[in-house]
Amino acid sequence: MRKKNSMIIFVTLIVEAIITYCIASFFSIRFIEIMFFVGFVIAGGIFYFLSSGGPMARYNEVQVTAQTGIMQKSEQYIAKKGPIFFASALFCLIGLVFFLLLIAGIIPPSET
Repeated sequence: MRKKNSMIIFVTLIVEAIITYCIASFFSIRFIEIMFFVGFVIAGGIFYFLSSGGPMARYNEVQVTAQTGIMQKSEQYIAKKGPIFFASALFCLIGLVFFLLLIAGIIPPSET
């Protein structure tokens, strides 16, 4: 792995941890309780916005064709997965492990 990708992954993990901490502070819950859900939403959003040629692109092509009468060539679906997506998926998986440990009772519930 190149040094640049490692740095991007590290920075992405820090940013996601800060976002999760802010959300956990706002709702007064523990960090590990929402870590999986925040990671899942961010990874899903990154995957959705970096991909091209999916259902939304086809919907837009149909709309333009209906309005203009000119057929357009469909884009092939391409899912671009880079270091930011992999860092988000890693954050989500770490959060899933903590969440499962919390549900199993291995991590005790908070005493507040």
